[in-house]
Amino acid sequence: MKKLLFFVMLAAFAQIGQGQDFSKVKGYVLVPGTLEQAKTEIDKLMEQPKAQAKAEGWLWKAKVYSAIYANDKLRAKYPGAETIANAAFERYVQSDPTYKILKENGLQSYAGDMYGTSFSQGVRTYNSKNWDSAAYFFKYSVKYSDLIFKNKWGRDTTMSFDTTSVLYAGVASEKANNKDTAALYYGRIAENRITKISGSDIGDIYKWLVDFYYNTKKDEVMTEKYLALGKQIYPNDLLWPDTELEMARKKGNKDSLFAKYEEITTKEIPNNHIFMYNYGVELYNYAIDTSSGKRPANSDEIIAKAKEKLNKSLELAPDYAQAALLLGQITYNQAVDIKAGTKDIKGTKPEDIKKRADLRIAAGKKFDEAIPYFEKVEKILGSQGKLKMDNRTTLKDAYDLLITIYEQKNLKDKVDFYTTKFNNVDKEH
Repeated sequence: MKKLLFFVMLAAFAQIGQGQDFSKVKGYVLVPGTLEQAKTEIDKLMEQPKAQAKAEGWLWKAKVYSAIYANDKLRAKYPGAETIANAAFERYVQSDPTYKILKENGLQSYAGDMYGTSFSQGVRTYNSKNWDSAAYFFKYSVKYSDLIFKNKWGRDTTMSFDTTSVLYAGVASEKANNKDTAALYYGRIAENRITKISGSDIGDIYKWLVDFYYNTKKDEVMTEKYLALGKQIYPNDLLWPDTELEMARKKGNKDSLFAKYEEITTKEIPNNHIFMYNYGVELYNYAIDTSSGKRPANSDEIIAKAKEKLNKSLELAPDYAQAALLLGQITYNQAVDIKAGTKDIKGTKPEDIKKRADLRIAAGKKFDEAIPYFEKVEKILGSQGKLKMDNRTTLKDAYDLLITIYEQKNLKDKVDFYTTKFNNVDKEH
Protein backbone atom coordinates (compact mmCIF):
# COMPACT_ATOMS: atom_id res chain seq x y z
CA MET A 1 0.00 0.00 0.00
CA LYS A 2 2.79 2.41 0.81
CA LYS A 3 4.57 1.61 -2.43
CA LEU A 4 1.42 2.30 -4.46
CA LEU A 5 0.88 5.64 -2.73
CA PHE A 6 4.47 6.61 -3.40
CA PHE A 7 4.03 5.77 -7.08
CA VAL A 8 0.89 7.87 -7.36
CA MET A 9 2.61 10.86 -5.74
CA LEU A 10 5.56 10.53 -8.11
CA ALA A 11 3.22 10.40 -11.07
CA ALA A 12 1.38 13.51 -9.89
CA PHE A 13 4.66 15.32 -9.36
CA ALA A 14 5.83 14.34 -12.82
CA GLN A 15 2.56 15.58 -14.33
CA ILE A 16 2.79 18.93 -12.60
CA GLY A 17 6.42 19.27 -13.58
CA GLN A 18 5.49 18.61 -17.15
CA GLY A 19 2.69 21.15 -16.81
CA GLN A 20 5.14 23.93 -16.22
CA ASP A 21 6.94 23.25 -19.53
CA PHE A 22 5.52 25.43 -22.29
CA SER A 23 8.02 24.27 -24.93
CA LYS A 24 5.39 22.16 -26.69
CA VAL A 25 3.06 25.14 -26.88
CA LYS A 26 5.88 27.27 -28.23
CA GLY A 27 6.69 24.64 -30.83
CA TYR A 28 3.11 24.34 -32.01
CA VAL A 29 2.74 28.10 -32.27
CA LEU A 30 5.84 28.33 -34.44
CA VAL A 31 4.93 25.46 -36.77
CA PRO A 32 2.31 26.34 -39.40
CA GLY A 33 -0.91 24.36 -39.20
CA THR A 34 -0.56 23.24 -35.59
CA LEU A 35 -2.44 25.99 -33.77
CA GLU A 36 -5.18 23.65 -32.67
CA GLN A 37 -2.59 21.38 -31.07
CA ALA A 38 -1.22 24.47 -29.32
CA LYS A 39 -4.71 25.30 -28.11
CA THR A 40 -5.23 21.77 -26.76
CA GLU A 41 -1.87 21.83 -25.02
CA ILE A 42 -2.22 25.29 -23.44
CA ASP A 43 -5.79 24.62 -22.31
CA LYS A 44 -4.63 21.41 -20.58
CA LEU A 45 -1.63 23.08 -18.97
CA MET A 46 -3.60 26.08 -17.73
CA GLU A 47 -6.04 23.87 -15.86
CA GLN A 48 -3.26 23.33 -13.32
CA PRO A 49 -3.08 25.84 -10.42
CA LYS A 50 0.71 26.05 -10.55
CA ALA A 51 0.62 26.90 -14.26
CA GLN A 52 -1.97 29.56 -13.54
CA ALA A 53 0.41 31.11 -11.06
CA LYS A 54 3.02 31.67 -13.78
CA ALA A 55 3.03 34.80 -15.94
CA GLU A 56 4.52 32.76 -18.76
CA GLY A 57 1.46 30.50 -18.89
CA TRP A 58 -0.92 33.39 -19.34
CA LEU A 59 1.33 34.90 -21.97
CA TRP A 60 1.37 31.72 -24.03
CA LYS A 61 -2.36 31.33 -23.67
CA ALA A 62 -2.80 34.89 -24.90
CA LYS A 63 -0.52 34.23 -27.86
CA VAL A 64 -2.23 30.96 -28.83
CA TYR A 65 -5.68 32.50 -28.77
CA SER A 66 -4.57 35.68 -30.53
CA ALA A 67 -3.15 33.51 -33.32
CA ILE A 68 -6.45 31.63 -33.53
CA TYR A 69 -8.23 35.00 -33.67
CA ALA A 70 -5.96 36.07 -36.53
CA ASN A 71 -6.73 32.89 -38.51
CA ASP A 72 -9.94 33.21 -40.56
CA LYS A 73 -10.92 29.53 -40.35
CA LEU A 74 -10.03 29.05 -36.69
CA ARG A 75 -11.67 32.34 -35.69
CA ALA A 76 -14.95 31.01 -37.09
CA LYS A 77 -14.43 27.65 -35.40
CA TYR A 78 -13.53 29.14 -32.02
CA PRO A 79 -15.62 32.32 -31.64
CA GLY A 80 -14.65 34.63 -28.81
CA ALA A 81 -10.93 33.79 -29.10
CA GLU A 82 -10.14 37.51 -28.82
CA THR A 83 -11.83 37.83 -25.43
CA ILE A 84 -9.94 34.80 -24.10
CA ALA A 85 -6.67 36.19 -25.48
CA ASN A 86 -7.33 39.62 -24.01
CA ALA A 87 -8.25 38.23 -20.58
CA ALA A 88 -5.14 36.01 -20.55
CA PHE A 89 -2.95 38.94 -21.52
CA GLU A 90 -4.40 41.04 -18.70
CA ARG A 91 -3.51 38.26 -16.26
CA TYR A 92 -0.02 38.10 -17.71
CA VAL A 93 0.55 41.86 -17.38
CA GLN A 94 -0.41 41.75 -13.71
CA SER A 95 2.68 39.63 -13.05
CA ASP A 96 4.98 41.13 -15.69
CA PRO A 97 4.06 44.79 -16.23
CA THR A 98 7.35 45.54 -18.06
CA TYR A 99 6.72 42.72 -20.60
CA LYS A 100 10.07 41.12 -19.78
CA ILE A 101 8.96 37.55 -20.61
CA LEU A 102 7.17 38.73 -23.75
CA LYS A 103 10.29 40.44 -25.04
CA GLU A 104 12.52 37.48 -24.18
CA ASN A 105 10.25 35.20 -26.21
CA GLY A 106 9.81 37.67 -29.05
CA LEU A 107 6.01 37.66 -28.66
CA GLN A 108 5.37 41.27 -29.62
CA SER A 109 3.40 39.72 -32.47
CA TYR A 110 0.61 39.05 -29.96
CA ALA A 111 -0.29 42.74 -30.06
CA GLY A 112 -0.07 42.71 -33.83
CA ASP A 113 -2.51 39.78 -34.04
CA MET A 114 -5.01 41.55 -31.83
CA TYR A 115 -4.62 44.96 -33.48
CA GLY A 116 -4.60 43.91 -37.12
CA THR A 117 -7.43 41.41 -36.85
CA SER A 118 -9.59 43.71 -34.74
CA PHE A 119 -9.11 46.54 -37.20
CA SER A 120 -10.06 44.42 -40.21
CA GLN A 121 -13.08 43.01 -38.35
CA GLY A 122 -14.03 46.53 -37.34
CA VAL A 123 -13.92 47.70 -40.95
CA ARG A 124 -15.97 44.69 -42.09
CA THR A 125 -18.72 45.18 -39.53
CA TYR A 126 -18.66 48.97 -39.95
CA ASN A 127 -19.23 48.63 -43.69
CA SER A 128 -22.12 46.30 -42.88
CA LYS A 129 -23.50 49.01 -40.58
CA ASN A 130 -23.32 46.67 -37.61
CA TRP A 131 -22.39 49.48 -35.28
CA ASP A 132 -22.25 47.57 -32.00
CA SER A 133 -19.88 44.97 -33.46
CA ALA A 134 -17.78 47.63 -35.15
CA ALA A 135 -17.42 49.52 -31.86
CA TYR A 136 -16.48 46.26 -30.13
CA PHE A 137 -13.71 45.42 -32.61
CA PHE A 138 -12.36 48.97 -32.91
CA LYS A 139 -12.11 49.07 -29.11
CA TYR A 140 -9.56 46.24 -29.36
CA SER A 141 -7.75 47.83 -32.29
CA VAL A 142 -7.33 51.02 -30.26
CA LYS A 143 -6.16 49.16 -27.18
CA TYR A 144 -3.52 47.11 -28.98
CA SER A 145 -2.36 49.80 -31.37
CA ASP A 146 -1.75 51.91 -28.25
CA LEU A 147 0.31 49.07 -26.80
CA ILE A 148 2.34 48.76 -29.99
CA PHE A 149 3.04 52.48 -30.39
CA LYS A 150 3.73 53.10 -26.72
CA ASN A 151 6.34 50.35 -26.64
CA LYS A 152 7.61 51.01 -30.17
CA TRP A 153 6.96 47.46 -31.30
CA GLY A 154 5.91 48.49 -34.80
CA ARG A 155 7.89 49.62 -37.81
CA ASP A 156 6.86 53.25 -37.38
CA THR A 157 8.24 54.35 -34.04
CA THR A 158 7.24 58.00 -34.52
CA MET A 159 3.47 57.49 -34.16
CA SER A 160 1.87 58.00 -30.76
CA PHE A 161 -1.44 56.35 -31.61
CA ASP A 162 -3.50 55.07 -34.51
CA THR A 163 -5.78 58.00 -35.35
CA THR A 164 -7.88 55.92 -37.75
CA SER A 165 -8.70 53.30 -35.14
CA VAL A 166 -9.58 55.97 -32.60
CA LEU A 167 -11.74 57.84 -35.10
CA TYR A 168 -13.73 54.81 -36.16
CA ALA A 169 -14.06 53.57 -32.59
CA GLY A 170 -15.67 56.94 -31.88
CA VAL A 171 -17.87 56.96 -34.97
CA ALA A 172 -19.05 53.37 -34.42
CA SER A 173 -19.77 54.10 -30.75
CA GLU A 174 -21.73 57.22 -31.68
CA LYS A 175 -23.75 55.33 -34.29
CA ALA A 176 -24.37 52.58 -31.74
CA ASN A 177 -25.83 55.35 -29.53
CA ASN A 178 -23.05 55.04 -26.97
CA LYS A 179 -22.23 58.73 -26.96
CA ASP A 180 -20.31 58.69 -23.68
CA THR A 181 -17.77 56.28 -25.18
CA ALA A 182 -17.70 58.21 -28.46
CA ALA A 183 -16.83 61.38 -26.54
CA LEU A 184 -13.79 59.70 -25.01
CA TYR A 185 -12.44 58.68 -28.41
CA TYR A 186 -13.26 62.02 -30.06
CA GLY A 187 -11.80 63.87 -27.10
CA ARG A 188 -8.53 62.06 -27.60
CA ILE A 189 -8.37 63.24 -31.19
CA ALA A 190 -9.21 66.81 -30.22
CA GLU A 191 -6.72 66.94 -27.37
CA ASN A 192 -4.00 65.96 -29.83
CA ARG A 193 -5.10 68.83 -32.12
CA ILE A 194 -5.57 66.54 -35.09
CA THR A 195 -7.32 68.16 -38.05
CA LYS A 196 -7.07 65.53 -40.78
CA ILE A 197 -7.26 61.74 -40.85
CA SER A 198 -6.52 59.92 -44.11
CA GLY A 199 -6.67 63.28 -45.87
CA SER A 200 -10.17 64.15 -44.62
CA ASP A 201 -10.90 67.16 -42.44
CA ILE A 202 -12.38 66.20 -39.07
CA GLY A 203 -13.49 69.59 -37.80
CA ASP A 204 -16.96 68.20 -37.13
CA ILE A 205 -15.52 66.19 -34.24
CA TYR A 206 -14.67 69.38 -32.37
CA LYS A 207 -18.18 70.70 -33.09
CA TRP A 208 -19.74 67.46 -31.91
CA LEU A 209 -17.84 67.58 -28.63
CA VAL A 210 -18.79 71.20 -27.99
CA ASP A 211 -22.33 71.52 -29.26
CA PHE A 212 -23.86 68.08 -29.48
CA TYR A 213 -22.32 66.46 -26.44
CA TYR A 214 -20.92 68.58 -23.61
CA ASN A 215 -23.09 71.66 -24.11
CA THR A 216 -26.15 69.43 -24.35
CA LYS A 217 -25.10 67.74 -21.10
CA LYS A 218 -24.70 71.22 -19.56
CA ASP A 219 -21.09 70.42 -18.71
CA GLU A 220 -19.73 73.94 -18.83
CA VAL A 221 -16.12 73.05 -17.96
CA MET A 222 -15.76 70.48 -20.73
CA THR A 223 -17.68 72.63 -23.20
CA GLU A 224 -15.28 75.49 -22.63
CA LYS A 225 -12.30 73.14 -22.86
CA TYR A 226 -13.16 71.86 -26.32
CA LEU A 227 -14.53 75.21 -27.44
CA ALA A 228 -11.14 76.76 -26.71
CA LEU A 229 -9.44 74.00 -28.70
CA GLY A 230 -11.88 74.44 -31.56
CA LYS A 231 -11.29 78.20 -31.66
CA GLN A 232 -7.55 77.70 -31.81
CA ILE A 233 -7.65 75.11 -34.58
CA TYR A 234 -10.66 76.36 -36.59
CA PRO A 235 -10.73 80.07 -35.75
CA ASN A 236 -13.18 81.01 -38.50
CA ASP A 237 -15.94 78.60 -37.54
CA LEU A 238 -19.04 80.49 -36.36
CA LEU A 239 -20.14 77.72 -34.01
CA TRP A 240 -17.67 78.90 -31.37
CA PRO A 241 -18.98 82.46 -30.90
CA ASP A 242 -22.54 81.18 -31.27
CA THR A 243 -21.94 78.69 -28.45
CA GLU A 244 -20.27 81.32 -26.27
CA LEU A 245 -23.30 83.55 -26.67
CA GLU A 246 -25.66 80.68 -25.88
CA MET A 247 -23.75 79.90 -22.70
CA ALA A 248 -23.77 83.56 -21.65
CA ARG A 249 -27.50 83.78 -22.45
CA LYS A 250 -28.32 80.78 -20.28
CA LYS A 251 -26.61 82.38 -17.30
CA GLY A 252 -29.18 85.17 -17.45
CA ASN A 253 -26.81 88.09 -16.86
CA LYS A 254 -27.56 90.61 -19.60
CA ASP A 255 -24.42 92.65 -18.93
CA SER A 256 -22.26 89.57 -19.50
CA LEU A 257 -24.24 88.65 -22.60
CA PHE A 258 -23.91 92.10 -24.13
CA ALA A 259 -20.22 92.22 -23.21
CA LYS A 260 -19.74 88.94 -25.10
CA TYR A 261 -21.67 90.33 -28.08
CA GLU A 262 -19.50 93.44 -28.00
CA GLU A 263 -16.34 91.34 -27.98
CA ILE A 264 -17.54 89.19 -30.86
CA THR A 265 -18.94 91.97 -33.06
CA THR A 266 -16.07 94.40 -32.57
CA LYS A 267 -13.01 92.15 -32.29
CA GLU A 268 -13.61 88.60 -33.46
CA ILE A 269 -16.03 88.87 -36.38
CA PRO A 270 -16.94 92.54 -36.87
CA ASN A 271 -18.10 92.00 -40.45
CA ASN A 272 -20.71 89.35 -39.81
CA HIS A 273 -24.20 90.80 -40.33
CA ILE A 274 -26.01 87.92 -38.60
CA PHE A 275 -24.23 88.38 -35.27
CA MET A 276 -24.71 92.14 -35.55
CA TYR A 277 -28.42 91.61 -36.24
CA ASN A 278 -28.80 89.19 -33.32
CA TYR A 279 -27.06 91.69 -31.05
CA GLY A 280 -29.61 94.31 -32.08
CA VAL A 281 -32.49 91.90 -31.47
CA GLU A 282 -31.24 90.99 -27.99
CA LEU A 283 -30.74 94.64 -27.08
CA TYR A 284 -34.21 95.63 -28.26
CA ASN A 285 -35.97 92.73 -26.54
CA TYR A 286 -34.24 93.66 -23.30
CA ALA A 287 -35.11 97.35 -23.72
CA ILE A 288 -38.86 96.67 -24.02
CA ASP A 289 -39.00 93.86 -21.43
CA THR A 290 -41.60 94.65 -18.79
CA SER A 291 -41.46 91.33 -16.91
CA SER A 292 -40.22 93.19 -13.82
CA GLY A 293 -43.20 95.57 -14.00
CA LYS A 294 -41.59 98.23 -16.15
CA ARG A 295 -38.95 98.71 -18.79
CA PRO A 296 -35.29 99.18 -17.81
CA ALA A 297 -34.52 102.73 -16.71
CA ASN A 298 -32.24 103.28 -19.71
CA SER A 299 -34.63 101.72 -22.19
CA ASP A 300 -34.36 104.58 -24.71
CA GLU A 301 -30.58 104.39 -24.65
CA ILE A 302 -30.65 100.62 -25.23
CA ILE A 303 -33.13 100.99 -28.10
CA ALA A 304 -30.86 103.56 -29.72
CA LYS A 305 -27.97 101.10 -29.45
CA ALA A 306 -30.14 98.31 -30.87
CA LYS A 307 -30.94 100.46 -33.90
CA GLU A 308 -27.25 101.25 -34.29
CA LYS A 309 -26.40 97.52 -34.44
CA LEU A 310 -29.27 96.79 -36.82
CA ASN A 311 -28.22 99.60 -39.14
CA LYS A 312 -24.70 98.20 -39.07
CA SER A 313 -26.09 94.78 -39.98
CA LEU A 314 -27.95 96.34 -42.92
CA GLU A 315 -24.81 98.19 -43.93
CA LEU A 316 -22.85 94.94 -43.96
CA ALA A 317 -25.59 93.12 -45.89
CA PRO A 318 -27.79 95.63 -47.77
CA ASP A 319 -30.12 92.84 -48.95
CA TYR A 320 -30.80 91.53 -45.45
CA ALA A 321 -34.53 92.13 -45.32
CA GLN A 322 -34.98 91.00 -41.70
CA ALA A 323 -32.77 93.83 -40.46
CA ALA A 324 -34.72 96.38 -42.50
CA LEU A 325 -38.04 95.02 -41.22
CA LEU A 326 -36.96 95.15 -37.56
CA LEU A 327 -35.65 98.69 -37.91
CA GLY A 328 -39.00 99.66 -39.36
CA GLN A 329 -40.88 97.85 -36.58
CA ILE A 330 -38.82 99.53 -33.85
CA THR A 331 -39.43 102.95 -35.36
CA TYR A 332 -43.11 102.17 -35.87
CA ASN A 333 -43.42 101.07 -32.23
CA GLN A 334 -41.75 104.30 -31.12
CA ALA A 335 -44.38 106.22 -33.10
CA VAL A 336 -47.17 104.22 -31.44
CA ASP A 337 -45.69 104.90 -27.98
CA ILE A 338 -45.51 108.63 -28.71
CA LYS A 339 -49.07 108.72 -29.99
CA ALA A 340 -50.28 106.81 -26.93
CA GLY A 341 -48.86 109.59 -24.78
CA THR A 342 -51.67 111.90 -25.95
CA LYS A 343 -54.09 109.90 -23.78
CA ASP A 344 -52.20 110.97 -20.67
CA ILE A 345 -52.91 114.62 -21.37
CA LYS A 346 -56.52 115.15 -20.31
CA GLY A 347 -56.75 118.92 -20.04
CA THR A 348 -58.53 121.32 -22.39
CA LYS A 349 -56.26 124.27 -21.81
CA PRO A 350 -54.46 125.66 -24.85
CA GLU A 351 -51.15 124.29 -23.60
CA ASP A 352 -52.70 120.81 -23.20
CA ILE A 353 -54.12 120.93 -26.69
CA LYS A 354 -50.73 122.01 -28.01
CA LYS A 355 -48.95 119.17 -26.19
CA ARG A 356 -51.30 116.64 -27.76
CA ALA A 357 -50.84 118.19 -31.17
CA ASP A 358 -47.04 118.18 -30.78
CA LEU A 359 -47.13 114.49 -29.83
CA ARG A 360 -49.25 113.68 -32.88
CA ILE A 361 -46.79 115.52 -35.08
CA ALA A 362 -43.84 113.72 -33.46
CA ALA A 363 -45.61 110.37 -33.91
CA GLY A 364 -46.31 111.21 -37.54
CA LYS A 365 -42.63 111.92 -38.10
CA LYS A 366 -41.72 108.58 -36.58
CA PHE A 367 -44.23 106.82 -38.83
CA ASP A 368 -42.64 108.61 -41.79
CA GLU A 369 -39.22 107.49 -40.55
CA ALA A 370 -40.40 103.88 -40.51
CA ILE A 371 -41.77 103.88 -44.07
CA PRO A 372 -38.38 103.68 -45.91
CA TYR A 373 -37.42 100.58 -43.96
CA PHE A 374 -40.60 98.76 -45.00
CA GLU A 375 -40.15 99.98 -48.56
CA LYS A 376 -36.65 98.57 -48.49
CA VAL A 377 -38.07 95.18 -47.52
CA GLU A 378 -40.44 95.45 -50.48
CA LYS A 379 -37.55 96.38 -52.75
CA ILE A 380 -35.44 93.43 -51.57
CA LEU A 381 -38.12 90.74 -51.58
CA GLY A 382 -41.00 92.05 -53.67
CA SER A 383 -39.11 91.72 -56.95
CA GLN A 384 -38.07 88.12 -56.27
CA GLY A 385 -39.92 85.03 -57.39
CA LYS A 386 -40.68 82.21 -55.00
CA LEU A 387 -39.63 82.98 -51.45
CA LYS A 388 -38.96 80.81 -48.44
CA MET A 389 -41.61 80.88 -45.75
CA ASP A 390 -39.70 83.25 -43.45
CA ASN A 391 -39.11 85.73 -46.28
CA ARG A 392 -42.78 85.60 -47.31
CA THR A 393 -43.70 86.37 -43.70
CA THR A 394 -41.20 89.25 -43.62
CA LEU A 395 -42.66 90.73 -46.81
CA LYS A 396 -46.25 90.42 -45.58
CA ASP A 397 -45.31 92.04 -42.25
CA ALA A 398 -43.80 94.99 -44.11
CA TYR A 399 -46.91 95.42 -46.29
CA ASP A 400 -49.19 95.11 -43.26
CA LEU A 401 -47.42 97.89 -41.38
CA LEU A 402 -47.34 100.12 -44.47
CA ILE A 403 -51.10 99.64 -44.77
CA THR A 404 -51.55 100.61 -41.10
CA ILE A 405 -49.41 103.73 -41.45
CA TYR A 406 -51.21 104.93 -44.57
CA GLU A 407 -54.60 104.26 -42.98
CA GLN A 408 -53.66 106.67 -40.20
CA LYS A 409 -52.60 109.19 -42.83
CA ASN A 410 -55.93 108.68 -44.66
CA LEU A 411 -54.09 107.94 -47.92
CA LYS A 412 -56.54 105.51 -49.49
CA ASP A 413 -54.59 105.01 -52.74
CA LYS A 414 -51.55 103.88 -50.76
CA VAL A 415 -53.67 101.65 -48.57
CA ASP A 416 -55.24 99.99 -51.61
CA PHE A 417 -51.87 99.65 -53.31
CA TYR A 418 -50.23 97.79 -50.43
CA THR A 419 -53.36 95.82 -49.62
CA THR A 420 -53.27 94.34 -53.12
CA LYS A 421 -49.60 93.51 -52.72
CA PHE A 422 -50.28 91.92 -49.32
CA ASN A 423 -53.04 89.75 -50.74
CA ASN A 424 -50.86 88.60 -53.64
CA VAL A 425 -47.78 87.57 -51.63
CA ASP A 426 -48.74 83.91 -51.33
CA LYS A 427 -49.79 83.76 -54.98
CA GLU A 428 -46.70 85.46 -56.43
CA HIS A 429 -44.08 84.31 -53.94
